[in-house]
Amino acid sequence: MAHPADLTQQELQLSEQKTPPATPGTVRPGGRTARTRAAVRDAVLTGLVEHGYPGLTVEYVAEHSGVHKTTLYRRWGGVEGLLADALDLAGEDTWTPPDTGSLRNDLRALAHEIVDNFGDAAKAAVPTAFIAAAFQSERAAEGLRGFYGERFARCAPLVARAVERGEVPEGTDAGEVARAVSAPLFFRLFVTREPIDGTLADRAADAALAAARAGVYT
Repeated sequence: MAHPADLTQQELQLSEQKTPPATPGTVRPGGRTARTRAAVRDAVLTGLVEHGYPGLTVEYVAEHSGVHKTTLYRRWGGVEGLLADALDLAGEDTWTPPDTGSLRNDLRALAHEIVDNFGDAAKAAVPTAFIAAAFQSERAAEGLRGFYGERFARCAPLVARAVERGEVPEGTDAGEVARAVSAPLFFRLFVTREPIDGTLADRAADAALAAARAGVYT
């Protein structure tokens, strides 16, 4: 499953074609605004990784994005708004859930995405920093809930296909299935601080599948 800040260069270019959400003091719409937003987002992510939420400042973002801090305050309101918008931008990617032909393999693929993203220190730095920030900032927590809520909603076709194939009961909640796949992996990552691997990913997926087949998530 894709995670915060997992935008490729192509996806960033696509996001530049979109009109950013209305915010106080929004500058002229178009490519320049999108480029500014992307530059600010990159500075926010770098600051989070380097200093964590307590050390992230508007001054840091201004210095590393090239956007004057007066503009940052006017448009984003401060660090909290900058965090929220960085998550919003991360959610504008084109990620779709796997479609392997069976729910078992789809769920395993979802679980392996988590291992791939968080098992590599370089890939894990940004999403881990966002998750840490959510424990210290309610605005960041709201943004993170929104990000993953939107991700879980994208899993609806995955479960709908499984219902059509007779693999799970009608009315199975796609979001709950996706949460069930990721929960044991995130527990190891962020609570017990244990490593995760492909075997654990398969186990988490298979456990979620068994529960879904039993109607637990209807």
